[in-house]
Formats: sequence, structure tokens, C-alpha cells
Amino acid sequence: MHMLFEVCTSPIWARRVLAGSPFRNVDALLDRADRVLAELPDAEIDAALDGHPRIGGRVDNASSAREQAGVADADKAIRAELAAKNQAYEDKFGYVYLVCASGRSAEELLAILTERLCNDPETERRVMRSELAKINRLRLQRLFTEEATT
Repeated sequence: MHMLFEVCTSPIWARRVLAGSPFRNVDALLDRADRVLAELPDAEIDAALDGHPRIGGRVDNASSAREQAGVADADKAIRAELAAKNQAYEDKFGYVYLVCASGRSAEELLAILTERLCNDPETERRVMRSELAKINRLRLQRLFTEEATT
């Protein structure tokens, strides 16, 4: 179960995903993870968000560091703008800006953030949940692949 907490910090999500095991293949695992996430109440989604650092902020886990690699070498101006817009996002929506950052540059992540600041709260909550599902799927696929090769 500890490995599932590395994917998503929602205890309910991890327990409910694990309850569906054993999984016949990665697709069954991903399907279960998506269904469980879709059923979580907002308070538990907020618990899941606690495990995600700000885009461009201090990263304290290997998964986030890998996913935000495109921001690591961004110039100071881009990082400063990301920090300012991250704060504006949090002020507007009340939670961290979440985006599946894997393979994206700092400039692209900033453009997405700028665009999403125009969303109304209900739309943004749906977008954020969708991004969380993408991140969970990416991390689960990585775990499944790593487990298969060890």
C-alpha cells in the first residue's frame, strides 16, 4: 500500500484501489484507479493535492522532480512568473495548481496556468480532477513497469 501513497496521497484512494487487487494487467489497475478517483469527495481530493508541490517550487519527491524536470532549468523570469501566478491561482481557487507536467517546458506550464486562471471554480475543479487522474495513471504505469522489471 505504501507504493500507492507515492502515487496519490489520498488514503481513501490508496485503500480502495488496493481493495481491487490483484489486477490482471495494468489496464485493470488504471481503470480501478480512475473509477476510485472519480468517486472521491472533494475533501479527499484536497488530501490528494497535499502530495503535489507547486509547479516550479521546491520539489521533495522523486516522482514530482521527474515530472517537473522541464521547469528545473527555466530562467529566473519564468520561475518568478510561475510563482506569482501559482499564488494567484491558489488565492482564486483555494488549492495548488495541478497539471500533468511530464514532458512539458516551463513556458508551456506557465501558458496553461495563465489560461486556467480564467476558469470559473466549477470548471477548474473538473480540470484539476482530470489532471490528477493523468498524474496518477502516469505514476501507476511507471510503478507497474518498474515492478515487472525487478
